[in-house]
Amino acid sequence: MKKIVFFPILFALIIFPTLLIAQQEKELFEKKQAQSEIKADVTDYIIGPEDVLYIHVWREELLSRTVPVRMDGNISLPLIDEVPAAGLTPLQLKETITEKLKKFIDLPNVSVIVMEANSHKVFVSGQVRTPGVYRLRSETTILQIIPMAGGFTEWANQKRILIIRKEGGSEKRITINYKRITEGKDPNFTLKAGDTIIVP
Repeated sequence: MKKIVFFPILFALIIFPTLLIAQQEKELFEKKQAQSEIKADVTDYIIGPEDVLYIHVWREELLSRTVPVRMDGNISLPLIDEVPAAGLTPLQLKETITEKLKKFIDLPNVSVIVMEANSHKVFVSGQVRTPGVYRLRSETTILQIIPMAGGFTEWANQKRILIIRKEGGSEKRITINYKRITEGKDPNFTLKAGDTIIVP
């Protein structure tokens, strides 16, 4: 009788730790995968006005600080004063700040972190249930933004949605057919920061 009890207990003592280790390894892998995805997003992110950045200069606490990107696209830092930030990726801004600091510090080690991504926003108006300003945290399509705006009202014309986009100092108008996109007849439409979506 003791042998019958002993083997299931022994089996559990061997198998349970193995399963636990496998689960921990899986969680660690998923965590690293998520971190790499976040890192990739940050690398590609284009800084814009109203974003909030944390500039860290290693071993230079007086130079490390959280700064807003002003409407003129610049940030202000000690020693180097005005630095253009809008239109750059965090990596490009890091390189710019590093070059400027070399005049004052030997081998400056700079990190740029986007604390608040406020510049990537679109404007949704017309026949949607909750028109307003929506911030884009990642690549967003027209099929994603409409539900974010509460969906269409019953009077919406889904076949003639107007996208107003500023490119190179000029205004571009794009008409899209939402129904054809949902039916797979037209490709999905990817939004850009500053787009205005008007649902007639």
